[in-house]
Amino acid sequence: MQTYKTSEIAKQSGLHPNTIRFYEEIGFLTKPERLPNGYRVFTPLHLEQVRFIRLALRAEVLQNGLRDHAIAIIRFCSACRFEEAERETNCYLEQIDREIAFANGAIHAVEATLSRAPAPDAPLRRRSDAASALGITQETLRNWERNGLVSIERMPNGYRVYSPADMERLLMIRTLRCANYSLSAILRLMNKLTFSRQVAIAATLDTPDESEEIVSVCDHLLFALSCAREDAQQMPAHIRQMQMFQTLQ
Repeated sequence: MQTYKTSEIAKQSGLHPNTIRFYEEIGFLTKPERLPNGYRVFTPLHLEQVRFIRLALRAEVLQNGLRDHAIAIIRFCSACRFEEAERETNCYLEQIDREIAFANGAIHAVEATLSRAPAPDAPLRRRSDAASALGITQETLRNWERNGLVSIERMPNGYRVYSPADMERLLMIRTLRCANYSLSAILRLMNKLTFSRQVAIAATLDTPDESEEIVSVCDHLLFALSCAREDAQQMPAHIRQMQMFQTLQ
């Protein structure tokens, strides 16, 4: 069976040798045998494990334990527990699909909200009442205001009051935040909705402006989830390849 040095594994996988050593240290790789001089002896199983790690961690989505699923799959593979790795991969795919459904569902909810006008006779609400109606805390409302997602007028006595239009806007913000869209993505959408209700919501949320200096992963949420799904679909084939190499050792 062909064997590899650390530098050879690194070169074939496009990583630094220290990264390979780090993967071994944290338990991402099956422990390699060592020569009397201390040099590690890697096998095709290790090379496939390294390639699998790169695939599993390439996804840029972290919410709701998705990254934890990916790491669990890697650890099952390093322990050569391949049946469990495949089961965990199925769970990972199912959760990605749920996250995609949540993200798209939020967009549909915003579109539905925009399709109907706010009730003109709805009462003004104070902050505590607005927060209660939305099922969020007053601090969350303050945070959204500080980040420019919504601008609330003040009464002569200094109290903020929330109009029906404000509540519509806040409901859209809450819906999108629950689906893990970033504050910057939501702000981008809210700014466009200020001028027109005819906005391509999905494209606006998923496409940062060139002028935005800081772009978070969640600014590309739908794209990142789609990429994560494509990677996850490739995992079972890699797991079976590792299982084959393990039986040949």
